[in-house]
Amino acid sequence: MSTDDRRDRVREVRSRLAHDGPARTRDREGDFAAVALPERDGDLLRDLLIAEGARTVVEVGLAYGSSALAVGEALVAVGGPEPRHIVIDPFQRTAYDGVGWDLLRAAGLDATTTLVAAPSSAVLPRLLADGLVADAAFVDGSHRFHEVFVDLYYLRKIVRPGGLVVLDDDWTPSVRAAVRYFERDLGWSAVPDAFAGGTLRPVGDDPAAESVARCRALRLPDPPFEPAFEDFRPF
Repeated sequence: MSTDDRRDRVREVRSRLAHDGPARTRDREGDFAAVALPERDGDLLRDLLIAEGARTVVEVGLAYGSSALAVGEALVAVGGPEPRHIVIDPFQRTAYDGVGWDLLRAAGLDATTTLVAAPSSAVLPRLLADGLVADAAFVDGSHRFHEVFVDLYYLRKIVRPGGLVVLDDDWTPSVRAAVRYFERDLGWSAVPDAFAGGTLRPVGDDPAAESVARCRALRLPDPPFEPAFEDFRPF
Protein backbone atom coordinates (compact mmCIF):
# COMPACT_ATOMS: atom_id res chain seq x y z
CA MET A 1 0.00 0.00 0.00
CA SER A 2 1.39 3.41 -0.97
CA THR A 3 1.85 6.29 1.45
CA ASP A 4 -1.05 8.12 -0.20
CA ASP A 5 -3.30 5.09 0.18
CA ARG A 6 -2.37 4.70 3.82
CA ARG A 7 -2.97 8.36 4.51
CA ASP A 8 -6.34 8.24 2.71
CA ARG A 9 -7.33 5.29 4.89
CA VAL A 10 -6.54 7.23 8.07
CA ARG A 11 -8.35 10.31 6.79
CA GLU A 12 -11.45 8.27 6.00
CA VAL A 13 -11.57 6.86 9.54
CA ARG A 14 -10.96 10.31 11.05
CA SER A 15 -13.72 11.86 8.96
CA ARG A 16 -16.18 9.10 9.78
CA LEU A 17 -15.47 9.44 13.50
CA ALA A 18 -15.92 13.22 13.40
CA HIS A 19 -19.20 13.11 11.51
CA ASP A 20 -20.82 9.86 12.71
CA GLY A 21 -19.27 9.48 16.16
CA PRO A 22 -17.84 6.27 17.63
CA ALA A 23 -19.57 2.89 17.58
CA ARG A 24 -20.05 3.07 21.35
CA THR A 25 -19.51 5.59 24.13
CA ARG A 26 -19.41 5.70 27.89
CA ASP A 27 -22.78 6.01 29.59
CA ARG A 28 -22.56 9.79 29.91
CA GLU A 29 -24.66 12.19 27.89
CA GLY A 30 -22.61 14.04 25.27
CA ASP A 31 -19.43 12.23 26.28
CA PHE A 32 -17.90 12.02 22.80
CA ALA A 33 -18.32 15.74 22.15
CA ALA A 34 -16.93 16.57 25.59
CA VAL A 35 -13.91 14.27 25.45
CA ALA A 36 -12.82 13.92 21.82
CA LEU A 37 -10.47 16.38 20.14
CA PRO A 38 -12.49 18.33 17.54
CA GLU A 39 -11.62 17.55 13.92
CA ARG A 40 -10.25 21.04 13.21
CA ASP A 41 -7.91 20.87 16.21
CA GLY A 42 -6.83 17.43 15.04
CA ASP A 43 -5.97 18.88 11.64
CA LEU A 44 -3.84 21.55 13.30
CA LEU A 45 -2.11 18.94 15.47
CA ARG A 46 -1.42 16.81 12.40
CA ASP A 47 0.01 19.75 10.45
CA LEU A 48 2.20 20.80 13.36
CA LEU A 49 3.69 17.31 13.68
CA ILE A 50 4.26 17.08 9.93
CA ALA A 51 6.07 20.43 9.93
CA GLU A 52 8.15 19.12 12.82
CA GLY A 53 9.05 15.96 10.89
CA ALA A 54 8.02 13.90 13.90
CA ARG A 55 8.73 10.18 13.71
CA THR A 56 8.31 9.17 17.35
CA VAL A 57 5.39 10.52 19.39
CA VAL A 58 4.22 9.76 22.93
CA GLU A 59 0.54 10.35 23.67
CA VAL A 60 -1.11 10.38 27.09
CA GLY A 61 -4.81 9.49 26.80
CA LEU A 62 -6.58 7.64 23.98
CA ALA A 63 -10.32 7.71 24.78
CA TYR A 64 -12.21 7.80 21.45
CA GLY A 65 -9.03 8.01 19.36
CA SER A 66 -9.58 11.37 17.67
CA SER A 67 -6.17 12.83 18.56
CA ALA A 68 -4.38 9.50 18.07
CA LEU A 69 -5.74 9.27 14.53
CA ALA A 70 -4.44 12.80 13.82
CA VAL A 71 -1.02 11.82 15.19
CA GLY A 72 -1.09 8.64 13.14
CA GLU A 73 -1.92 10.56 9.97
CA ALA A 74 1.08 12.82 10.62
CA LEU A 75 3.41 9.86 11.10
CA VAL A 76 2.23 8.30 7.84
CA ALA A 77 2.75 11.60 6.01
CA VAL A 78 6.26 12.12 7.42
CA GLY A 79 7.24 8.57 6.54
CA GLY A 80 10.76 7.40 7.20
CA PRO A 81 11.93 4.20 8.85
CA GLU A 82 10.14 2.80 11.88
CA PRO A 83 7.62 5.48 12.84
CA ARG A 84 6.58 4.98 16.45
CA HIS A 85 3.48 6.08 18.36
CA ILE A 86 3.21 5.12 22.02
CA VAL A 87 -0.24 5.71 23.52
CA ILE A 88 -0.78 5.49 27.27
CA ASP A 89 -4.31 4.96 28.60
CA PRO A 90 -5.21 2.78 31.61
CA PHE A 91 -8.94 3.11 30.88
CA GLN A 92 -9.08 2.27 27.16
CA ARG A 93 -10.18 -1.33 27.59
CA THR A 94 -12.36 -0.73 30.63
CA ALA A 95 -14.14 2.62 30.55
CA TYR A 96 -13.99 2.96 26.73
CA ASP A 97 -14.43 -0.70 25.78
CA GLY A 98 -11.47 -0.46 23.38
CA VAL A 99 -13.28 1.83 20.93
CA GLY A 100 -10.28 4.12 20.35
CA TRP A 101 -7.96 1.18 19.69
CA ASP A 102 -10.50 -0.37 17.31
CA LEU A 103 -10.47 2.86 15.29
CA LEU A 104 -6.67 2.87 15.13
CA ARG A 105 -6.79 -0.70 13.85
CA ALA A 106 -9.44 0.24 11.28
CA ALA A 107 -7.12 3.01 10.08
CA GLY A 108 -4.23 0.54 9.71
CA LEU A 109 -2.19 2.23 12.44
CA ASP A 110 -1.87 -0.70 14.84
CA ALA A 111 1.41 -1.82 13.25
CA THR A 112 3.17 1.37 14.33
CA THR A 113 1.19 2.12 17.51
CA THR A 114 1.72 0.62 20.95
CA LEU A 115 -1.07 0.91 23.51
CA VAL A 116 0.08 0.74 27.13
CA ALA A 117 -2.85 0.20 29.51
CA ALA A 118 -1.34 1.64 32.68
CA PRO A 119 -1.16 5.06 34.37
CA SER A 120 1.21 7.52 32.71
CA SER A 121 2.91 8.13 36.08
CA ALA A 122 4.10 4.50 35.93
CA VAL A 123 4.70 4.21 32.18
CA LEU A 124 6.69 7.39 31.49
CA PRO A 125 9.48 6.54 33.98
CA ARG A 126 9.82 3.14 32.28
CA LEU A 127 10.07 4.74 28.84
CA LEU A 128 12.73 7.08 30.19
CA ALA A 129 14.66 4.18 31.72
CA ASP A 130 14.44 2.33 28.39
CA GLY A 131 16.14 5.26 26.68
CA LEU A 132 13.20 6.33 24.51
CA VAL A 133 13.70 9.64 22.70
CA ALA A 134 10.58 11.19 21.19
CA ASP A 135 10.20 14.09 18.79
CA ALA A 136 6.91 15.23 20.31
CA ALA A 137 4.22 14.40 22.84
CA PHE A 138 0.50 15.02 23.09
CA VAL A 139 -0.96 15.20 26.60
CA ASP A 140 -4.66 14.65 27.25
CA GLY A 141 -4.80 12.41 30.29
CA SER A 142 -5.83 13.28 33.81
CA HIS A 143 -6.37 17.01 34.30
CA ARG A 144 -5.51 16.95 37.99
CA PHE A 145 -2.66 19.40 38.52
CA HIS A 146 -0.27 16.94 40.15
CA GLU A 147 -0.77 14.34 37.41
CA VAL A 148 -0.30 16.85 34.58
CA PHE A 149 2.83 18.08 36.34
CA VAL A 150 4.24 14.54 36.59
CA ASP A 151 3.49 13.91 32.89
CA LEU A 152 5.36 17.07 31.91
CA TYR A 153 8.23 16.30 34.28
CA TYR A 154 8.96 13.00 32.55
CA LEU A 155 8.19 14.18 29.03
CA ARG A 156 10.79 16.91 29.51
CA LYS A 157 13.34 14.11 29.76
CA ILE A 158 11.88 11.93 26.99
CA VAL A 159 11.16 14.51 24.26
CA ARG A 160 14.36 15.54 22.50
CA PRO A 161 15.85 19.00 23.09
CA GLY A 162 13.96 21.46 20.93
CA GLY A 163 11.05 19.04 20.54
CA LEU A 164 7.37 19.70 21.09
CA VAL A 165 4.87 19.03 23.86
CA VAL A 166 1.24 19.73 22.98
CA LEU A 167 -1.52 19.81 25.58
CA ASP A 168 -5.26 19.56 25.19
CA ASP A 169 -7.68 21.50 27.42
CA ASP A 170 -5.36 24.39 28.16
CA TRP A 171 -8.48 26.28 29.25
CA THR A 172 -8.58 24.29 32.51
CA PRO A 173 -6.86 26.10 35.43
CA SER A 174 -5.06 22.93 36.57
CA VAL A 175 -3.44 22.34 33.17
CA ARG A 176 -2.53 26.01 32.77
CA ALA A 177 -0.92 26.12 36.23
CA ALA A 178 1.24 23.05 35.51
CA VAL A 179 2.35 24.44 32.16
CA ARG A 180 3.17 27.81 33.69
CA TYR A 181 5.90 26.29 35.87
CA PHE A 182 7.66 24.75 32.88
CA GLU A 183 7.45 28.02 30.98
CA ARG A 184 8.60 30.28 33.82
CA ASP A 185 11.28 28.07 35.37
CA LEU A 186 12.41 25.61 32.69
CA GLY A 187 12.44 27.67 29.53
CA TRP A 188 9.58 26.09 27.59
CA SER A 189 8.23 28.50 24.97
CA ALA A 190 4.81 28.66 23.35
CA VAL A 191 4.69 28.00 19.61
CA PRO A 192 2.99 31.12 18.22
CA ASP A 193 -0.33 30.58 16.43
CA ALA A 194 0.06 26.78 16.40
CA PHE A 195 -3.67 26.43 17.05
CA ALA A 196 -4.91 29.68 15.56
CA GLY A 197 -8.29 28.94 14.05
CA GLY A 198 -8.86 26.06 16.46
CA THR A 199 -11.45 25.67 19.20
CA LEU A 200 -11.67 28.47 21.76
CA ARG A 201 -12.95 28.16 25.32
CA PRO A 202 -13.03 30.58 28.26
CA VAL A 203 -10.54 29.83 31.02
CA GLY A 204 -12.21 27.83 33.74
CA ASP A 205 -15.44 27.88 31.72
CA ASP A 206 -16.08 31.31 33.21
CA PRO A 207 -18.05 33.35 30.64
CA ALA A 208 -16.33 36.50 31.87
CA ALA A 209 -12.84 35.07 31.45
CA GLU A 210 -10.51 35.27 28.46
CA SER A 211 -11.14 32.71 25.73
CA VAL A 212 -8.05 30.70 24.79
CA ALA A 213 -7.21 28.02 22.26
CA ARG A 214 -8.17 24.59 23.50
CA CYS A 215 -4.76 23.16 22.58
CA ARG A 216 -1.36 24.64 23.35
CA ALA A 217 1.99 23.74 21.82
CA LEU A 218 5.28 24.35 23.61
CA ARG A 219 8.85 23.92 22.46
CA LEU A 220 11.49 22.57 24.79
CA PRO A 221 14.75 24.52 25.11
CA ASP A 222 17.81 23.41 23.19
CA PRO A 223 20.06 22.77 24.94
CA PRO A 224 18.09 21.74 28.03
CA PHE A 225 19.14 23.16 31.37
CA GLU A 226 18.57 22.74 35.10
CA PRO A 227 17.94 26.04 36.91
CA ALA A 228 19.68 26.80 40.16
CA PHE A 229 17.36 26.24 43.09
CA GLU A 230 17.78 29.90 44.07
CA ASP A 231 16.22 30.92 40.75
CA PHE A 232 12.77 29.52 41.45
CA ARG A 233 9.99 31.74 40.13
CA PRO A 234 6.58 31.33 41.74
CA PHE A 235 4.00 30.24 39.20
